Amino acid sequence: MLCRQHLSRHIVARGSSRYAHRLNTVSLSRLYSINAATSRVAPEPHAARSYPTTARGVPTARFSTSAARRKEKDNDFFDQKVEPLSEEEVKANLEKNKETEEVTERASEAKSSTSDSPPSGAKDGQGDAADGKGSSAAGGASSGSGGDGPGDGGRKGRKSGADKALQKPIVPEVYPQVMAIPIAKRPLFPGFYKAITIKDPQVSAAIMEMIKRGQPYIGAFLFKDDNADEDVIRNPEDVYDTGVFAQITSAFPVHGETTSLTAILYPHRRIKLSTLIPPGAQEKDVKKSEPSTEAPPEPEPIPAKTDEEVQREKKGDVVASFEEGVVAPKSESQPEKYEPTSFLRKYNVSLVNVDNLAEEPFDPKSSVVRAVTNEIVNVFKEVATMNSLFRDQISTFSMSSSTGNVTAEPAKLADFAAAVSAGEPAELQEVLACLNVEERMQKALVVLKKELMNAQLQSKITKDVEQKITKRQREYWLMEQMKGIRRELGIESDGKDKLVEKFKEKADKLAMPEAVRKVFDDEINKLAHLEPAASEFNVTRNYLDWLTQIPWGQRSAENFGIQNAMKVLDEDHYGLKDVKDRILEFIAVGKLRGTVEGKILCFVGPPGVGKTSIGKSIARALNRQYYRFSVGGLTDVAEIKGHRRTYVGALPGRVIQALKKCQTENPLILIDEIDKIGRGYQGDPSSALLELLDPEQNSSFLDHYMDVPVDLSKVLFVCTANMTDTIPRPLLDRMEVIRLSGYVSDEKKAIADRYLAPAAKELAGLKEANVTLSDEAIDELIKSYCRESGVRNLKKQIEKVFRKSALKIVQDLGEDVLPESEALTEDGKAAMEESEKEKEKGNKDPVSPEATEQETTEKPRVALKVPDSVEVTIDKENLKDYVGPPVFTSDRLYDVTPPGVTMGLAWTQMGGSAMYIESILQSALRPSSRPGMEITGNLKSVMKESSTIALSFAKAFMAKEFSDNHFFDKAKIHLHVPEGAVQKDGPSAGITMATSLLSLALDTPIDPAVAMTGELTLTGKVLRIGGLREKTVAARRAGCKLIIFPEDNLSDWLELPENIKEGIEGRPASWYKEVFDLVFPNVDREAANRCKICEWKKEHDAKSDKDDD
Repeated sequence: MLCRQHLSRHIVARGSSRYAHRLNTVSLSRLYSINAATSRVAPEPHAARSYPTTARGVPTARFSTSAARRKEKDNDFFDQKVEPLSEEEVKANLEKNKETEEVTERASEAKSSTSDSPPSGAKDGQGDAADGKGSSAAGGASSGSGGDGPGDGGRKGRKSGADKALQKPIVPEVYPQVMAIPIAKRPLFPGFYKAITIKDPQVSAAIMEMIKRGQPYIGAFLFKDDNADEDVIRNPEDVYDTGVFAQITSAFPVHGETTSLTAILYPHRRIKLSTLIPPGAQEKDVKKSEPSTEAPPEPEPIPAKTDEEVQREKKGDVVASFEEGVVAPKSESQPEKYEPTSFLRKYNVSLVNVDNLAEEPFDPKSSVVRAVTNEIVNVFKEVATMNSLFRDQISTFSMSSSTGNVTAEPAKLADFAAAVSAGEPAELQEVLACLNVEERMQKALVVLKKELMNAQLQSKITKDVEQKITKRQREYWLMEQMKGIRRELGIESDGKDKLVEKFKEKADKLAMPEAVRKVFDDEINKLAHLEPAASEFNVTRNYLDWLTQIPWGQRSAENFGIQNAMKVLDEDHYGLKDVKDRILEFIAVGKLRGTVEGKILCFVGPPGVGKTSIGKSIARALNRQYYRFSVGGLTDVAEIKGHRRTYVGALPGRVIQALKKCQTENPLILIDEIDKIGRGYQGDPSSALLELLDPEQNSSFLDHYMDVPVDLSKVLFVCTANMTDTIPRPLLDRMEVIRLSGYVSDEKKAIADRYLAPAAKELAGLKEANVTLSDEAIDELIKSYCRESGVRNLKKQIEKVFRKSALKIVQDLGEDVLPESEALTEDGKAAMEESEKEKEKGNKDPVSPEATEQETTEKPRVALKVPDSVEVTIDKENLKDYVGPPVFTSDRLYDVTPPGVTMGLAWTQMGGSAMYIESILQSALRPSSRPGMEITGNLKSVMKESSTIALSFAKAFMAKEFSDNHFFDKAKIHLHVPEGAVQKDGPSAGITMATSLLSLALDTPIDPAVAMTGELTLTGKVLRIGGLREKTVAARRAGCKLIIFPEDNLSDWLELPENIKEGIEGRPASWYKEVFDLVFPNVDREAANRCKICEWKKEHDAKSDKDDD
C-alpha cells in the first residue's frame, strides 16, 4: 500500500496561469469542458440535454461519461479539485473565442446569401441533434448543441462560446449508492493505494463498464471472516459497516485468466454502509425495469434550467445525466428520480447505500494530540532505522503531505500508521471506524508499537546471524593474513610442501614393511605433483594420513607376571575359573617365549555373567591397550573390511581404526555379540570375519581402503556370545570357545558383598554413611527376586535399595541441613546467576539443549555429608519396603508330584531352569476307547519328535516289562509342558517325557526332589546333552537332591566346582533301564502288570451274567 503522490497536481494547478499563453485551444477543448453561453441561441426541439453552468460558465456536473474524462483519468486528474482560472487565462480565452465567432458568422452569412433554403430550421437542428448526442457520448465534456447556434450539433459548441472556462475533474462529494466490493485480511485507509484481484466475471464486467462510463467509484468493506473469499456481499453481517469510498485508478486483466482482473484502488474518504442491495434483488429490479413492447412516446425537448436549479446544483446535487443522448419521454407526471448506478443492476453485483462519515472536530493544539503525534513520529523513526521498507514509505508519505509537515495532519498520520502496520484485521478496522481523532491516534499507536516490537525482534535475529557470519569471515581473513605474513618471513613454507614434509617425518619414525613403504613413496610423489584444488589431492592426503597413523612395528610392553594377572583378575571378577586359567596359560607361554602370538578366544555364556567386563580385565592384566566394538545387527561388510577409496567419505574398517586409536600392534580387541551378527544386501559380515579371526591369514589382513597387508597376528581377539547355535560353523571353528556358566547362590552372594554393594553405595552418595545391607537381605534378594544366571538384575535391585535409603535419609534430615544457597559453589552461583539473566532477557528457550559458557562450570555443587548419627539397616524383614513383594514365592512348582509329573532340566540363554513334564489320562479306560496323544506347551519340532519317541518307547517298554498291562492300547493321553508363552525345543527332555508317561501308566508318583535330563532313542539309549553346569545350578536352586544325566556327560559333572555339586547326587545312565530303576526303585511289579481294562471287562461281564440269571 503506497501513499499517493500529489506533487504533479500542484505543479499543474499552480503553473496554469504562467503558461496559459502556450496552451493550444484545440487540444484544451479535448481535456476540459467548454460550454457556450446558453443565452445566445434558444434550444432546438431535438437538441441534446444541456448542463447548467456556474456564474463563470464552468459546468458543475458531478459525473461524466465522456471520453475526455477517461483521458483525464489516465492523466491522474480524478482527485484534482476545480481551480478558478487566472485573469490572464480568461482574457486569452475570450480573445480566442471572439476570433472564432467572427469566422463563424462570416461563414454563415456567405452560406445564407448563396442558398435558397431557410436559415437554420428544425431540419438542421434535428440532424445536428443526433450528431450532438454522438459527440457527447463519444467524448464531449460538455453539453451538445443547444448553445452555439442552429445546426452546429455541438461540434461547433466545443470551439465557441463567450464565457468559456477550463475545469479539472473532481471526486464527487455525494455518492449515495455505489457498488460494494468486500476486502479480505486488512481494511483500506483513505489516501493509500491498494491492489485487489477480482475473480467474479460479473464484477469484472461491471468494473470495466464503470471505467468506460467515467464512474470508477466503489465502496470497499472488510470481511469479518479472514477466510472469506468472494467479490460480492450477500449479507451485511458478513462485513464491517465502516468502509472507504475508493476510486479505481486502473484495471488490467490477470495473466492467463480471461474473466479476472487486477484493480488499483485509491480510497478517498470513510463511508458507512446503510442498506445492502444483494445480487438477487438487482436481478428482480432489472426485470421490472425492462421496457414494454409498446413504442416509446415522442420525446420532447428539455426546458432550460432556472436560476434556482442552477443555485441548487452549485451546492453539490447530482445533475449530470449518464445517458446524455436520451431524451426524456413526455409525461404529465413528475419524472422518475435518476439513479447513476442503475446500469449496474444488470450485473450480479452487490450495491450499497452509503453515508459519508466526517471526523469529529478536534483541537490540533491539544497536548494529548501533540504528545501522541510525537510518539507516533518517534516510533516511525525507530522502525525506519530497522526496516528499509518502512523508511521508503515514510519518505513517500512526507513528500505527499499537503502541508509539508506530517505532524500538522494527525488524522492522516494515524491512518498512515495503521496502513503500513501488519496488525490484526480487527485492530486495523477499529482504527478505520474511529471518527474521534484522539482515539484513532491512540489505537494506531498501539498497532504501530506492535510493529516496532516485531521489527526489533527481526533486527535482533538478523544481527545474531550477521555476527556469526562476520566472526567466521574475520577468522578466515586473519588466518589468511597470518599465513601470508609467515610466508613472507620464511617461517612457514607453502602448505603442500609442509604437508609432504610432515608425512615423510611421520613415516621415518615407523617401521613400515617394504611393500607398504613402496606404496607410501608412490602416493607422496603423487601428492607433491597435485594441485591443492584438485579433487584427487584430498583423497591422497587422507590416504597418507591413515597410512602414517597405523603403528607399524610399534608394540606395547606386556606384563607376563602370573601373580599380577591373578591379582587383577580376582579384583574385578569372582569365580570364572576356566577363563582365568586360560589367561594364565597364555601368560605362561609368553613368559617362556619372550613374545606371544595373538589368539582368538570366544566367551559363551548367559547374560550378566561378566563376559564383556572380563575382556577389559584381561587387557589390564596383560598391560595391553583395549578396544571394543559390537557386531550385533551388523549387516555391512565395509564395517569390517573398509570402503573403497573411490567413494566419498570412505573409511577403513573397525580393526584398522582400532590400531589407529590404540597406537600399538598388539592391542586386545573385544568383538561383542558375535552370535547376533546380521546379513544384508551389502554382504555377509560373518564371512568377512573368517579372514580376520584366522591365525593363519590375519598376518596379512587386506583392508579395502588401505589396500596394503596389515599384520594382525599380534592382536588378542576376544569374542563374546550368548549361544553358539547362530554362529556359522567355519567361524566357530576358528575360535577357542570358553563357556561361562551361571552363578550359584553362593557365588552371587560373594559378588554382591565384594563388588555390587560397595559400588551401588558409592553411586548413591552413601559411601561415608552408616547404611548396611545385611547378609539375610542379600540372600532374600537372590532367592526371591533374582534367580537368573547372571548378576545384572541383582545389581539393579541392590542399587534400588540404596537409592531408597538415600531418599529416606534426605527426607528425614530436611532441606535445612544444606540449603540451596550453601550447596552451590562460587562457580556454581555465578553460573546460576548467568542462567537467570538469560531467562529474564527471554533470549533463551527454557528447554533449550544448549548452554552458554558462562552458564556451565566444572563443579557447581558441594556434596551433602550425612551425619554419623544417621543409621539405616536393610534386613530381610524390611526388604519389601525397598524392592516390593517377592517375585518368586516357592523353590519348585510341585512340592508333591502326582502320577504323570516329572521334573526335567532345560538350558536357556539366561542359564538353566527347571522344566516340568505333565501327562494326564483324558478319559477312563474302556475296551471301546481309542488311543491317542495330544501335545501342548509351545513345543518346537525337535521337542515334538522327542515326545513321539518317548511314547513309542514307553509302549515298547510296557510291552516288554509289563506285558499284561494294556494301558497304552486304550489310553487317550494329553502331555503338556508348563510356561506355554516360552518356546521350547531340544532333544534333552526325552527321558523326562518317557518317565512321565510310564508314571501315568503305572499310576506311581515320582520323588519331587529328582530331576533328569538326557536324549532318548527308540531302543532306550540315553545320549549326551549340553549345558550340564547350568542345569545343575537350576536343580540346586529348585532344591533337588538327585540328578540323572547321560553317562557321556560324566566328565562334565566331574569338572563342576564342589560348591555347585554340594548337596546334590549325580547319577549317570547310559540306558533307560537304569533311569527306570533309579526313578521307580520300589515299584510293585505284580500291581504294575495288572491291566485295569481287563479287570473292568471281567467285572462288567460278571455283572451282565448275574443280571441275565
